[in-house]
Amino acid sequence: MKFFQPKLLDSFKGYNSALFSKDVMAGITVGVVALPLAMAFAIASGLKPEAGIFTAIIAGGLISVLGGSRVQIGGPAGAFIVIVYGIVDHYGVANLLLATAMSGIFLFLMGLFRLGTLVRFIPVAVIIGFTNGIAVLIGISQIKEFFGLQITKIPAEFFQAVQTLYAAADTVNPIALMLSITSLTVLIAWRAFQKKLGYLSHIPGTVIAMAAATIITSALNLPVDTIGSRFGGIPSGLPSFEWIPINWGTAQFVIAPAITLALLGAIESLLCARVADGLIHDRHDSNQELMAQGVANLVTPFFGGMPATGTIARTVTNIQSGAGTPVAGIVHSATLLLIILFGAPLAKNIPLASLAAILMFVAWNMGEWKKFIDLKQFRLPYRITMLSVFFLTIILDLTVAIQVGLLLAFITFIYRISSLSRYEPANAIDFPELQQHQGKIAAFRMYGAIFFGAVKMLEDIENELPSNVLLLDLKNVIYIDVSGMDAILELEGICKVKGVKLIICGLAHQPYEMAVRGGLFERSSNDFIYSDLRHGIAAAIGQVH
Repeated sequence: MKFFQPKLLDSFKGYNSALFSKDVMAGITVGVVALPLAMAFAIASGLKPEAGIFTAIIAGGLISVLGGSRVQIGGPAGAFIVIVYGIVDHYGVANLLLATAMSGIFLFLMGLFRLGTLVRFIPVAVIIGFTNGIAVLIGISQIKEFFGLQITKIPAEFFQAVQTLYAAADTVNPIALMLSITSLTVLIAWRAFQKKLGYLSHIPGTVIAMAAATIITSALNLPVDTIGSRFGGIPSGLPSFEWIPINWGTAQFVIAPAITLALLGAIESLLCARVADGLIHDRHDSNQELMAQGVANLVTPFFGGMPATGTIARTVTNIQSGAGTPVAGIVHSATLLLIILFGAPLAKNIPLASLAAILMFVAWNMGEWKKFIDLKQFRLPYRITMLSVFFLTIILDLTVAIQVGLLLAFITFIYRISSLSRYEPANAIDFPELQQHQGKIAAFRMYGAIFFGAVKMLEDIENELPSNVLLLDLKNVIYIDVSGMDAILELEGICKVKGVKLIICGLAHQPYEMAVRGGLFERSSNDFIYSDLRHGIAAAIGQVH
């Protein structure tokens, strides 16, 4: 099955014990890194911490086994927090599982129908806008735990969430706040001095911060919320298979969220794979990666998991730790499995304030804030697109933000391309014979593309028709769409009505094929096509005489 060819199969060529040892060490490192992030992402999404861990184990393993990248690590991602929280808030956990499974089907179909390359067409301004917007929303969602506020539940809507946080501002838990600040300080300091720590530099800062906060909380018996006090700890084993309850009355309402999950998962995973390609100098199979993401998201909900995608932070950690094949991703899943089988009881003392600090740190690092500082360097349409997506992501909804962003990018693109399409009279210096027949013969050179956004230039030519012969040089036209061909046919019809002969020169490649399909040859005489403008002008002069 050539259409389904996981990278794992190709990785076994020349595989040896040295590569295996590197993959094992990288997988163990990433597994340790993934533990606090998986729990934090699940809790921030309104789920139990084990939902994130199970997703990292099952989905992460499937993505590594079936994926189209040699080093990509899959699992729960921060980009999904806002969407998952909204789905849980509006439709409940059961329908989140259904939406996740449906998104898996959509992802698999996207890969099956070879749509992976289309994700690359999404403009950078849109990607930066919603990435930074999601980062802000993640930060806002963690204010409650970071400050230890006494809030039962934070609303999914932005303004209501801000209002709820403001109303609870006087319920700050000083001990939880100090623990959060300490954890954040450890993360920042570890990142700043990591290169000077020698062998210890291989230990992730997130693990250090979480472990330190857990030890302090346990030793001093601090009065802060922990995984044990809030969720009763995490189970010390994998969940059993459970069929997802399908309520057809609400299933129709989660189609849109499922499509959003699929699109965001596709964008996130393929962007991550592209980053990985640049680091290892390889090329991933985008369609295979989408199919793997689809299988993972279809299977994981039946074990109580949440949406999964490629994760940039863990993938980069995997590469920096020496990984070379998908075996490292499989070891990462196995490491997480061993941790929950033998270390689950220790997780009950992990303070939620520390996990909130970790998520704040992740949110800050996932945002491309320098792009906002450099906004003055970009054109106005780019700035409008980026800022529109950013604010709409925060205030309204990610789906609306992407739709508006793509619409703005589309309008900008059409405007820019249409501005590159132009026409000009043939140069009198190159063709002095035209001056002798001024008013009788008119020749125009056309440039760019004749498409629905540039048909006005043909309408402008209608206002400059000569009395006898009109020549259009299409040698520099690279593309004609259906609307453009209709405009040419309409111009040809107007020329017939006014008794003007239309001659077309330099028609080749795609424009020629479009002329054949559009029926231009059937509507015109046999002597209206010439290879170049010079021959066309000679024929026109002959007809005038």
